[in-house]
Amino acid sequence: MAKKIAYFGILGGLAMVAAYIERLFPMPIPVPGVKLGLANVIVVMALYAMGSKAALGISVLRIVAIGLLFGSPFSVAYSLSGGILSYAAMVLAKRVKIFGVVGVSVWGGVFHNIGQIVVAALIVQNAGLFYYAPVLIIAGVLTGVLVGLIAGYALKHTKFLKAPDF
Repeated sequence: MAKKIAYFGILGGLAMVAAYIERLFPMPIPVPGVKLGLANVIVVMALYAMGSKAALGISVLRIVAIGLLFGSPFSVAYSLSGGILSYAAMVLAKRVKIFGVVGVSVWGGVFHNIGQIVVAALIVQNAGLFYYAPVLIIAGVLTGVLVGLIAGYALKHTKFLKAPDF
């Protein structure tokens, strides 16, 4: 149990650091709301190495902590909605066993953006924001592929996540 808590803390901290670093270097794409999602590399790794509960905990911990430190209540709401929907999509995609790490990550990227646009449309009470959905879905696929490739590589080459008690 102590090992699980330690690994959870390490991965939670890494997810927070990745999210912070990403905030320092915005995407060179002039599309608001599009970002790589480096912290999701850690969430995908946790999903495969530690299970769905740990992945959810790390995702929520990272979203709330980064939101409180560097964001606003609105940014926490957007990120949490996207993060929870992304998590659910990844867990379902992983259970289907058709998708590998990259496919699961793509589902997460797409549904993260869908969750955020739904909440944004509700908050600003403007259904016109859904016209922006195709751009965000394409961005979710592209960033999901990159995040999945990085997570898959890291899972293959990270020994401490192969502990027998996970």
